[in-house]
Amino acid sequence: MRKGKQGGSGGILSKQELCSQWKNSKQQVIQYEKYRMTTAELIQAVGKGVAACGLFATVFYRSMKAFWMMIPVGVTVALVSERKRLKNRRWNLLAVQFKESMVILASALSSGYAMENALAVSREELSMLYGEDGLITREFSYMIAQLKTNRTVEEVLNDFAERSGLEDVKNFSEVFSVAKRSGGDLSGIMRHTAEVIRDKMQVREEIRTMTASRQFEQKIMGMIPFLIAFYVEGSSPGFFSQMYETGLGRILMTGCMAGYLISVVLSRRILDIRV
Repeated sequence: MRKGKQGGSGGILSKQELCSQWKNSKQQVIQYEKYRMTTAELIQAVGKGVAACGLFATVFYRSMKAFWMMIPVGVTVALVSERKRLKNRRWNLLAVQFKESMVILASALSSGYAMENALAVSREELSMLYGEDGLITREFSYMIAQLKTNRTVEEVLNDFAERSGLEDVKNFSEVFSVAKRSGGDLSGIMRHTAEVIRDKMQVREEIRTMTASRQFEQKIMGMIPFLIAFYVEGSSPGFFSQMYETGLGRILMTGCMAGYLISVVLSRRILDIRV
């Protein structure tokens, strides 16, 4: 009796096809704790670091040697800060898309779909909302691929929760696992999760609105020392010559720069309110 291979959409997947799907899905997975900057983002961050070094070297030391000494530290700080900013922006984007996915997934479950089929239906709607490259679209594609390798829904959601680093996703994964075992209302849980995330986003937006003016003031205050230095040097050339040409003057300018940097860090931390 001749044995035929069954595969594709009409039969059981072969071992080779399962391995191929697993490898393709692994290529789509995103590790949210890490962020790999693009070439353009790297160039932009390095440019910011070099510009900041030039500004500080001009105002506080008026020395090309000081500029070159600042470059390693300045560029490193700029790269770390930019990577952190981009990573936080991606987390915020994922949180917004996850909220929408919960609403869509709840609607699919209410229509009578099983969880596995609801993921596939929701993925199509999410691709229309955010495109094939959308974060949540890629996550749903990855989850569907994992389910085809005989992993459970609970395992797939738990993996997503661990990688995402978002508290809302972790809470949803835990509640979903309990509800699945006890036969709870899955669609109701998802709607409640979406409402909780929406409430948090509204609070964040209110805080952002309340602190917007303070953040603007902080930026203006941060520019004032440089504007004063340029104004004095332009109106009275040589006024700061003792500060740049003597050892005591360099020590004082270094202290001023350290005090300025500390004040900037403290002001940003005060205005960085998290919910």
